[in-house]
Amino acid sequence: MLKTEAPSDTHPDLDLYPTEQLVDAFIDDQAHALNAVRWAGGRIAAAVEAAVPRIAAGGRLVYVGAGTSGRLGVLDSVELYPTFSWPRDQAVALIAGGTPAMFEAVEGAEDSAEQGAADIASAAVSPHDVVILLAASGTTPYVMGALAAARAAGALTIGIANNPAAPLTKEAELGITLNTGSEIISGSTRLKAGTSQKIALNTLSSAIMVRLNKVYKNLMVDVHPTNAKLHRRALSLTMRATGADEATALRTLQACDHRVKVAIVAILKGVDVDQAQARLGAARGSVRTALADRAG
Repeated sequence: MLKTEAPSDTHPDLDLYPTEQLVDAFIDDQAHALNAVRWAGGRIAAAVEAAVPRIAAGGRLVYVGAGTSGRLGVLDSVELYPTFSWPRDQAVALIAGGTPAMFEAVEGAEDSAEQGAADIASAAVSPHDVVILLAASGTTPYVMGALAAARAAGALTIGIANNPAAPLTKEAELGITLNTGSEIISGSTRLKAGTSQKIALNTLSSAIMVRLNKVYKNLMVDVHPTNAKLHRRALSLTMRATGADEATALRTLQACDHRVKVAIVAILKGVDVDQAQARLGAARGSVRTALADRAG
């Protein structure tokens, strides 16, 4: 029996718990998710190092999953644009059952390895792409079919599963095992297995974006302001990075279409926004390099 499917022996009378004890049990069980990701840190780091050259060369991040895992992949993919200005067409999410499966279970969709392969073909996956495949069991046919097709296409494949020695992690080029064990509600991998996948995806994609110069110091300087909240955040980030007053930061942001990186370089180097953009271009988008004297 898969460890994620095995009955938990820690809370055999869960249904009898008073509400406060019940809530505490669920919360405490989630701690195992963080520990599982921590134990997999070396493999996640290896995945980042392997992914960055392909993404920097124009490749895409392609997420593949079914059910909860598929929805977590979609979530990670859609958040890259507002957070890091990552082009929408360079973050692709494939979920068994298609878009309707985001909102309700599409019965049987995960059982078709052929559909997984077909979806990889429809996405025109290439050797530049990085395909992140998620399945708590590590055996889901849809995901395994996608894995075989992605490998055949020459893409870098990263398999993330919650069972040790799962076929997904063994057959992917880079396997990441998040060994969360049995669930407090037996078999419900939307619980700590899902939590661990979310943490791992946050870590993996964010680390890739840092390596692609989307972050300066620890600031989200490639944010794409699409609403009032993000416009305020862009202003705050610019002020924090430069020490400029609000009026100066706002004026500079307005001059460069609210591109925080450009505003930072323009203010700190005392140049206009076109010169700041040129420095960033020469520095491959690195604010630190653009601010160095040699970038002039």
